[in-house]
Amino acid sequence: MYITCLDLEGVLVPEIWIAFSEASGIPELKRTTRDEPDYDKLMRWRLGILKEHGLGLKEIQETIAKIDPLPGAKEFLDELRSFTQVIIISDTFTQFATPLMEKLGWPTIFCNSLVVAPSGEITDFKMRIENSKLTTVKALQSIGYDTIASGDSYNDLGMILASKAGFLFRSTEQIKKDHPELPAFEEYSDLLKAIKDAMN
Repeated sequence: MYITCLDLEGVLVPEIWIAFSEASGIPELKRTTRDEPDYDKLMRWRLGILKEHGLGLKEIQETIAKIDPLPGAKEFLDELRSFTQVIIISDTFTQFATPLMEKLGWPTIFCNSLVVAPSGEITDFKMRIENSKLTTVKALQSIGYDTIASGDSYNDLGMILASKAGFLFRSTEQIKKDHPELPAFEEYSDLLKAIKDAMN
């Protein structure tokens, strides 16, 4: 029994914070988990910048409404879901992910949630569980699934390395250099073939 676990941003949709950085004209917000392995530190830093600029959930959601899945992502996901169960495991938040899930045909996503004040200010965030990607993969394995995982960032390495088969997808040169043992792909067709091969 196989289940495929995919990261969301950078794999199926563009990086939300990079898009918002460009829309808001705040270059510091371009920093992602490709640059900062400590997610808690990264998010607290982001919330500080939002507060400093008086920006809240509404402004980020306006940017997200204009984001489309990466070219070929929905077709890749549709084909993948035709022969295996798929769960998107992301460190994003339900308040960000919902419009993107609609554009991807409502796949299953496990993510986190934001704490939002009545004013719209994002005051905090609630992680579903610590180290959620690795923890989720291990939980799936404990109920009899072999996991196949793919992602692009530091926070994906746990689930990729713990899975029966794991692949980097459109990752950074540094991560690829640090993990030469992981097959790395740039095209959905190659990733799809690797997942099929891992299942056979």
